[in-house]
Amino acid sequence: MANVGEVQPHRAGDTGEFAAAMRQLKERAGLTYRQLEERAAEHGHVLARSTLADVLGGKVTPRPELVAAFVQACGDGERVHEWLEARERAVSGGREQGKDEAEAGTPGQRTRRGMRWRRVLAVLLGLAVLSFAAVTAWIVGLFGGRGGSGGGAGAPAPSENRAVLPRGPVEIRPVVADGLCLTDGHAEGYDSLVAVQRPCEDVAPQETELVSAGGGTFRVQWYHPDHGKGCLNVVTARTGAALLEPWDDCGKTSRFRIEPSDSGGNDQYGLRVVGGGCVGISGSRKSAGAPAVIQPCDMSGGQVFSVSPAS
Repeated sequence: MANVGEVQPHRAGDTGEFAAAMRQLKERAGLTYRQLEERAAEHGHVLARSTLADVLGGKVTPRPELVAAFVQACGDGERVHEWLEARERAVSGGREQGKDEAEAGTPGQRTRRGMRWRRVLAVLLGLAVLSFAAVTAWIVGLFGGRGGSGGGAGAPAPSENRAVLPRGPVEIRPVVADGLCLTDGHAEGYDSLVAVQRPCEDVAPQETELVSAGGGTFRVQWYHPDHGKGCLNVVTARTGAALLEPWDDCGKTSRFRIEPSDSGGNDQYGLRVVGGGCVGISGSRKSAGAPAVIQPCDMSGGQVFSVSPAS
């Protein structure tokens, strides 16, 4: 029997009712979207506020891994399996009968419920294997490819800053994409906002600033009047691409070495990630909406950015 006041997700008959159950759990936990995101991050999970808001508003059907991260962040981790089973029933449109009736069901009914739960576990295990493979491939690319930060043969040594970076709000412009600046947007295979290149006139009211992180390194900080401050952090999408996502807790985000480029003027730089890789533009380098990704360093072409005071 459920405890008094305990949210009962098994009663959800469709995705709308399941979203209502998730809202009820959030209210019972008494946590804000920001607090839920931070709690999930402490356990190594990504729970983007924008995505969670869409899920709780009934706009998006949550993926199993999001449900698991959300339930754990709300302090109901002991019942993650129950929430995942309820999600599967809600998505399929099948309402669970009362618990007493379920316990008295036929062996065939109990077998089908066991098969559904095994399918959920199989999905989660498959996602974990794919994520591990993607991260492994990315690390191999960084450290085995040209310009990796592992210090192997042929890797270029980080250069020292030979120019003074501008203070205050700046524009970071890919030199191969005229009129485009790094700002927020969406990338395929990832739900939260990430760094993309878009027309510079569309960036406002968001501001970008390079904040010293010690030892000659910087954090790329964004400020938006509606969302506050966030610093860019390297994250891995389902596609395996390493993207840059703004996180509220800047102390836990990626640090960068802003290194002068040999390709052009005094305001042109490469952005080397402390720990490996350089920032570059994915796909068609001149297309608006192309995301910034972490690549093996070559400090040329799509990895060269102009850093200048914001106009």
